[in-house]
Formats: sequence, C-alpha cells, structure tokens
Amino acid sequence: MRSIVDHTHALDSGLAAIRKQYDVPNAFAPSVLAAADVAVKRAPTEHVDRTDWPFVTLDPASSTDLDQAFTIDRVGDDLLLHYAIADVAWFVNDGDVLDTEAWHRGNTLYLPDGKAGLYPPVLAEGAASLLPDGPRPAVVFHVRLSPEGVSTLDGAERAIIRSHAKLAYDNVKASELPVDFEEFARRVTAAAEKRGAGALSPPEQSVERSDGGYRLEFRPRLASEDKNAAMSLATNLAVADAMFRAGVGLFRVMAAPDERAVRSLRHTALAFGLAWGKDESLETFSRQLDPNRPADAAFAMAVRRAGGGADYVAFEAGKKPWHSAMAATYAHVTAPLRRLADRYVVQTALALANGQEVPEPVRTALSKLPTTMDRAETIASRIERAVIDLAEAVALHGREGEIFNAVVINDDEESTRIQLCDVAVVAKVQARGVRPGDAMRVKVAAVDVGARTVEFQRVS
Repeated sequence: MRSIVDHTHALDSGLAAIRKQYDVPNAFAPSVLAAADVAVKRAPTEHVDRTDWPFVTLDPASSTDLDQAFTIDRVGDDLLLHYAIADVAWFVNDGDVLDTEAWHRGNTLYLPDGKAGLYPPVLAEGAASLLPDGPRPAVVFHVRLSPEGVSTLDGAERAIIRSHAKLAYDNVKASELPVDFEEFARRVTAAAEKRGAGALSPPEQSVERSDGGYRLEFRPRLASEDKNAAMSLATNLAVADAMFRAGVGLFRVMAAPDERAVRSLRHTALAFGLAWGKDESLETFSRQLDPNRPADAAFAMAVRRAGGGADYVAFEAGKKPWHSAMAATYAHVTAPLRRLADRYVVQTALALANGQEVPEPVRTALSKLPTTMDRAETIASRIERAVIDLAEAVALHGREGEIFNAVVINDDEESTRIQLCDVAVVAKVQARGVRPGDAMRVKVAAVDVGARTVEFQRVS
C-alpha cells in the first residue's frame, strides 16, 4: 500500500477508538507501580557470576525491553549456546500485585501509537531488561547443538550477566557477533528443512509512524533477524523436548492447513503470479519464496491465516503436542518480559535442568495458562486486525471508484472471498458463477473509516 495521507488525523482518532473498544490499558495502577519500584530493588542471591562472559543482545534498534542475550562456544563438533533470558520471576512473586496485573493482561499489546506493556517500564525496560548499562539477573540456558542441527538442553542456571553490546538488526556487523553465530543459524535452518518445517516467515504488515503521519507497509525481514531467531528456535525446541520427556510443561500447538485451505492457497499463489508446481507440497514451495518480495510476503500471510493460528496446551499424558509449522514439539520460553506464559516455562525448565521438582505454584499455573494466553492472544490478534482494517480504510478513502485486479480464493452461498493482486488485501464481494482461481476486476465502492470497512464491487 502507498503512504497514508491522513490530513484529518483519522488514524489518531481511529486508534483511540480501538483502544477503547478493546480496553487497552493506558497506564498501570499506582499500587502496581509502587510494587514495581520495590521489586526492582530486590538483590539477587541465587545467581552465579557470569559477568565476564561475552554476552550481547540483538534486537530492533528502538527496543528497550530486551529478553535475551547470548554467546556461543564450540565444544568439539557441537556448538554450545549460552542463552540468557530475563529472570522476571526473580522480581515478580506469585500472587503479588505485579503477578495479578500480568495475569490480567497476558501479554504486551503493540499499537502504532504506543504499547501497553505486560509489566511497568521500570521493570520491563529497566531492572529486568538485559540492557548493557549494568549487571542483570538472568536464567541462562545452555543449549547444545549437534552438527545436524539437533538442540538439547545441556543445563540451566540463575546467573548475573552483563551485556557487552546492544546490537541492532539493521546495522549489526559480523565482527560484533560470536564467531559461530552464522554456523549456528545454518545448522538450525538445515534441521528445520529436513524436518519439513515451514520455512517462509512473513514480514509484518504494520502501520508505522512516518514524518508526523503513518505508513501501511510490509516491514522486511532482515537476514540478521532470521539468524537471531534461530537461537530462540533451538532453545524453544530443546526446552519443549525436556518438558515433554519429564511429563510436565506448557506447549505451543498448531494444526496444518487442511486440504480445502491448501486448495485456496493455490488460488492465492495464482493471484500473485507465483508458480506452485502441481506435485509440490506447501512446505517445499514455501522454501523457494523470498518474504521480502511483496507477492511472496502476501502469500506467507495467507499461509499463516490458513493454519488457524497456534494455541497453548499443558502437558497431557498420552498426547504429544505438535506444532505443524515447526514440525516438532515446541514451546515458548524466550520472551518473559512480553508473554506471561514464558515466565512459568522458564521456571519449569530451570527446575528440570537441575533435577528439581517443578514448584507447585508453577505446576498450578501451567494448567491455567492456556485459557489466559488464548484470551490474550485473541485480543491481540483482533487489535492487530482492527489496526490494519483502519489503515486500509484510511489509505483507500478518496479512491472510491478505483479498479483493482483480483482472484477468487473461496466462494460460498453468502459471498466470494477475493485476494487483490496488487496489494495485500483480502476482501469479500458479491459475485455469481465464479470458482476459486477465477480472475476478476473489482472497484472500491465505499469506504467507511469510522467502521474500518472497505466495500468492493465486481466490475468484470
């Protein structure tokens, strides 16, 4: 989509309406802020000193809530990742006001005009964040990676660490990273491909502030971002395997797109001019695509929608949790400053790695978290969709009558779902006698910015 010209500040008022509709918190209660002020003064007493280890962080340049720091050693043919995760549980006690507020929020919510954090900034962007301005308490996971890219949890410890550099995706240099950073990512990627995991990660379709206004754009994924994600993936897989073998934990699961969804995806590929071979699987086809090309990025977003999204499940005897996109048993452990559930998975994995019983309050929380996290993720997804709908309406306002090429994705008795060929917009239109895969031309018939809707009509 082109830049959004928003002379009437419809996005500003629209974002305010979204915040009101979804009860997005705009501040923390005084009691929560007071509790955070006390918590950040809590001195670590169960942490070993690892401040001489060469940890660094790698994130978007503007990020201040830094969950992860890392360094990598080579042990024979294996690589040993030391992955430091913010020790949020050291500051937040079960049942205190910080904990109660975090359970109410579930996760951090991101909007173009600001975020609603899971924890107060003095904690999430200060004492618990792995910033390079002083020592920080962390839980360090030691993740061993074989030459074949198989990760195992080799240990975990509470430690005091010091980040030596706050590196950014868009300007990091190879010389600033651990020597085996590239090799670590290569092994993880090769193992994912061998498992049949989906390889195409879509860039974020986002609304960003720009020169006093906004832009609706695809934020491209950088190579450094993908390589950084390999460390989280390896750690998440290793922790998930350790929890599953121990018969306790919280997992992420996602069903694969069903046959009907795959057929629709083939029509989507056609809409964008992508050559998907008749006998190629979705996974094989996806590996050939570049998420930084607009058509490929739009297709990746369609794949994500087709899978129906991921859910949280607690361990249940006799059932193996499975995440189709990862082609593995998978968990989230690496972002406790932004996701409530990760705090408990960190504590679970820390106990298991040291041969200890998982604390009873943590076990109790694991069974309750799926409901809380699914609710929080549903709200976050609805807010994200509402923001995109608003941005599309503002961007198309004044373009009524403009004609776009489209392809039919699905057709049912009520309406026809189409994918625009020139922009990453999926919409509904009334049409008769069409089948999935058919091309058509549609015009923008009406735009209602307040309702965040765009109406299309078929013209041919």
